[in-house]
Amino acid sequence: MPKVAMYDMQGAQVGEIDLSDNVFGIQPNVAVMHQFVKMQLANKRVGNASTKTRAEVRGGGKKPWKQKGTGRARVGSSRNPVWRGGGIAFGPKPRDYSYKLPRKVRRLALKSALSSKALDSNIIVVDFLTFDEPKTKLMVATLGLLNAGKKTLLVTADGDVNVYKSARNIPGVKPLKADYINVFDILKYETLLMTKDAVARLEEVFA
Repeated sequence: MPKVAMYDMQGAQVGEIDLSDNVFGIQPNVAVMHQFVKMQLANKRVGNASTKTRAEVRGGGKKPWKQKGTGRARVGSSRNPVWRGGGIAFGPKPRDYSYKLPRKVRRLALKSALSSKALDSNIIVVDFLTFDEPKTKLMVATLGLLNAGKKTLLVTADGDVNVYKSARNIPGVKPLKADYINVFDILKYETLLMTKDAVARLEEVFA
């Protein structure tokens, strides 16, 4: 069972926390994490590229010349894809690129990402994180005391508004509610900073 030091907001160690083997102690599956990241990136695609077919291009209603007797190839419209100014054959149309992986695969990918952070000792747990009012300066100071990296994913259990507003404008820091944690963000950010309640929430959901 992985053990991680637990700190207070002043950076002082106040104890240790045992992380669940089922969530933070498995052998990371790189292939599954890759599949999950591909799915996330695909689901972000807008897919709004659009070209006009010969039916949608303006003009081309009149047959350019008669069918027979001219010696030239027969043609029915000046807007066919072969002609300059014609429509596009088999061009892109607005579409949905999103897809879903099976639930068990998604769970395995998330647990693999969390376990990889634990293996690399890039998880910081704080007993609680709260501010009386939104204050970016205080959040910067707190992150410094906790020795968080330049790129930190800050995960809280309940999505405290003051914590969110204090962290959202700091370059390289992303505040996130535990319910919305995902593989892409875990792998993107160097340090995973979580509150004790956020760890309990993840273990409750994914154990």
